[in-house]
Amino acid sequence: MRTRLFLACLLTLPLAGGIDALAQGTRAPQPSASATLAPEAQPIRAFYDALLDSMKRARELGVMGRYKRLEPAIDAAFNFPMMTQAMVGPAWASMSATDQTALISRVRRMTIAGYAQNFDGYSGENFVVSPATQQRDGDQIVTTNMTLPGKEDVAFLYRMHNSGGSWKIVDVFLDGYVSQVAFRRSDFASTLRSGGAAALNQKLDALTDKMLATP
Repeated sequence: MRTRLFLACLLTLPLAGGIDALAQGTRAPQPSASATLAPEAQPIRAFYDALLDSMKRARELGVMGRYKRLEPAIDAAFNFPMMTQAMVGPAWASMSATDQTALISRVRRMTIAGYAQNFDGYSGENFVVSPATQQRDGDQIVTTNMTLPGKEDVAFLYRMHNSGGSWKIVDVFLDGYVSQVAFRRSDFASTLRSGGAAALNQKLDALTDKMLATP
C-alpha cells in the first residue's frame, strides 16, 4: 500500500495557526462497544468503512473499481465546493461560475482518485474514530487514527462543517497537523498566477489521469 508515500508527499507544509493544540495527543481513544458517534463523525465512519472494503478487495477491483467503490462514500463525506474555494483562495472571487464548477469537479475527481490509487492493498490496517469531538469556530474537529500492525499509527483530523443540516469534511489534517487545504492552496497558487483556471484544470486532469492509469 502506498499510504506512507501518500503521506510523505503531503507532509511538507506546516499548518499556520488554529490547530496547534490539537496536534498534541491526537491519538483517537479506542471507543467502547457502546460508544455512539456524534452526527459529525458518522460520515467519516461511513467513508472509512468503504475505504476498508476497497482496500481488502484492492486486487479484485483494480484502481478504477476502487474509484467507483469509494465515489459515493466520498461524495457523502466531503464538501467539495467549500474545499475547492479554500484551496483556490482569493482568486476564487474573480472566477466565472463556469470555471468554479469545473474546478470543483476536478478537485472531487482528484480526491477520489488519490484514495483509490494510494490505498491499494490491505495488511491489517484499521481506522479508529473518536466519539469525542472538539468545536472550532462553529465547526467540529473529529479525531481519527489509522492503525498499522507493527508500525506507528497515523493521525487524521477532520474539520467538519454543517451546511443544510449535513455534516461534511472541509479539511483533513494529516498526521494531526498538516492541512490538506493549505497544501493544495500552496500547490495551486503558481499555476493560477501563470495560467488561471484553465491551466489549473489541465494540471489536475493530467495528475488524476496519471493516478487512474496505475494498475
